[in-house]
This record gives sequence, structure tokens and C-alpha cells, in this order.
Amino acid sequence: MKDHAQQVFTEFDPADQTSRMARIHDVVVDCRHPASLARFWAAALEGYAVAPYDEAELARLRAAGVDDVEDDPTVLVAAPGVEPRLFFQRVAEAKVVKNRVHLDLVCDDLAAESARLVELGAAVATTRPDRIVLSDPEGNEFCLAVESGTTTRP
Repeated sequence: MKDHAQQVFTEFDPADQTSRMARIHDVVVDCRHPASLARFWAAALEGYAVAPYDEAELARLRAAGVDDVEDDPTVLVAAPGVEPRLFFQRVAEAKVVKNRVHLDLVCDDLAAESARLVELGAAVATTRPDRIVLSDPEGNEFCLAVESGTTTRP
């Protein structure tokens, strides 16, 4: 017997849709230093980069009293034509407990990619047979697994 979520998913037909449904545009991460965490994630994710600063954005920052982009309280990481984007925003409080939401990343070579991410500043939290749980430089957990083409767990 299918549970409700499986039934809704398998019976959904986009052709029946009369208006646009909500979709993820940005994932926002609270952090202590947005610029450095944005650089980590831009380097970690294929095709992503820290969004460039144009003169209008630099003027907006200066008007807010920010003279150095390293002190920008909100930094965007994006890939051309790809959503979601990642936004990193400064908050005063430090991370204290486990994330309620985390990213699941996939790769071709688990050992090589986890070593690359550690070199960038990630830390290995747990190694499991099917995935590695890591944390970014500010302690936000994420999972890394070999791409299988199927999803077996949330």
C-alpha cells in the first residue's frame, strides 16, 4: 500500500496544473562570515561561483557602511541557469545544534571527492557504507554519496 506522499507524487501530472506551484529559488544559510563560507561552497559545488559585484552593488554596500566585500553581510553563490542559488547571511549567534536541513551532494568517486572537500576546509563527521557526513568550515552538516540515479532515503 502506498503512503500519501507516494500516492500524490505518482499521481501528479504537470499538465493538470493551472498555475505555477512554489519552487525553490534560494537556500539561505545563516553564518558568522558569509564571504568565506560562500567561497567554500562555490569551490565545493560544480559550476557554482560567488556572484560578482557590479558597481551598483558596491555602491549599495558603501551606502550601508560596508567598504570591503569581505564584510558583506549577504553573499550569493550561483551557477548560470541553475536553481537553487545559495545565499549566505551573517547572523550574530553561532551554530549550536545539528542542522534541521542539510544538503545531499553526489559525486562519482566518494574517496576522492571527500578528500577534495576536506582540503577545501570541510571536516568528516561520520563515514557510513553508502555516504560520508561532513561539515563545512562553520559546522553545517552535509552528506556526500556516490550518484546512483535513485533516491533511497531522504
